[in-house]
Amino acid sequence: MGIAAAGHAQSGTDPVEKAKGLQKQLKLTDKQTEKVGAIYKESVEKFEKIKVKEHGNTNKMLVAVGPLRTATIKKIKEVLTPAQAVKYDKLVKETKNSSLNGGWSDGWSSAEK
Repeated sequence: MGIAAAGHAQSGTDPVEKAKGLQKQLKLTDKQTEKVGAIYKESVEKFEKIKVKEHGNTNKMLVAVGPLRTATIKKIKEVLTPAQAVKYDKLVKETKNSSLNGGWSDGWSSAEK
């Protein structure tokens, strides 16, 4: 999972593009998509700071990123309608259980219960 986390940060996933992907999956309005994009952007910036602080140490990064991921998920859910939040939770669960990405690749658009 740690390698996937580090790889995700290095992949250069654009927060706006990620928000647009979520827009398609959840049928977000343009306003919601804009807000989610801003949340993703803030999260990526914070992740980069964690990566620098932990000198790329995957184990330390995983510990530090947990609360950031949880906070990001919470912020995104605040933007969603109740029906969208249900779909989002399902996406989160699917992403978290995916062996391809260790539950991280789309972690910023996933939720944990």
